[in-house]
Amino acid sequence: MTANDALARTREIAVGIAHEAGRILMAGWAGWATGRPAIGFKTEEINLVTEFDKRSEALIVDRLAAAFPEDRVVAEEGTSRGQGDVRPGQRVWYVDPLDGTTNFAHGMPLFSVSLGLAIDRRPVLGVVEAPALGWSFAGTTTGGGSTFNDKAIAPSSVDRLLGALLVTGFPYTRSPVHDNMAEFAALTAAAQGTRRLGSAALDLCFVACGWLDGYWERELHPWDLVGGSAIVIGAGGQATDLDGRPFDGETGRVLATNGRIHGDIVRILEDVACRENTPWP
Repeated sequence: MTANDALARTREIAVGIAHEAGRILMAGWAGWATGRPAIGFKTEEINLVTEFDKRSEALIVDRLAAAFPEDRVVAEEGTSRGQGDVRPGQRVWYVDPLDGTTNFAHGMPLFSVSLGLAIDRRPVLGVVEAPALGWSFAGTTTGGGSTFNDKAIAPSSVDRLLGALLVTGFPYTRSPVHDNMAEFAALTAAAQGTRRLGSAALDLCFVACGWLDGYWERELHPWDLVGGSAIVIGAGGQATDLDGRPFDGETGRVLATNGRIHGDIVRILEDVACRENTPWP
């Protein structure tokens, strides 16, 4: 079996696992009309967690560990597989069992399951499942492209920031070093429009599909970013750090675009950082 064949098989298995996890989430979301799911809070009073995050994570981690026992697994709610330092070349899965928990808890259908595979901190494979929408995204960065419901996708051809529709998010903490408001104002003024949808994984997939032209955010986690970034790159888009350096999910920062407007956004973000005297990137 070639490396590409092995990765294609890995992708197929990951898609199946994400489908299973999506069914767990739908069991909670489908009953929303009779009452919101029980919620708890993480370190901040606006950072939610539900029992369905935990159920989804348990299934995903168990399935990945069974299918790929040599791989490391790191999941949002604290479940992990593998110990010791990550070896060079070792595969690491980053799992978000419910990306968009706030949307989920309010009955909004914009939530997802995200699985991202990285090697040496670079995205290799991503699978994102949006079960309430019936949408499934997958992609690999080393061949095979990216898909939406099994159909090939590609980013937009918009080449002017003034004609671009962008998306972003804001950190959960109420007193961050970066609250993203200055960047949001600057890019909203420069672009055709800016959105905030509440699921980083779906934001990235929407860029890969060409529905949105660019996405930036900071103060996230690798499980938010690795899967969707792999799908963007696999589709032919660009995903980097905010200053254009290679993407590294461990930084919690990402700029993903169709590639054509990437440099323009980097320059605006840099200008804002200089003007606001805030850390860059």
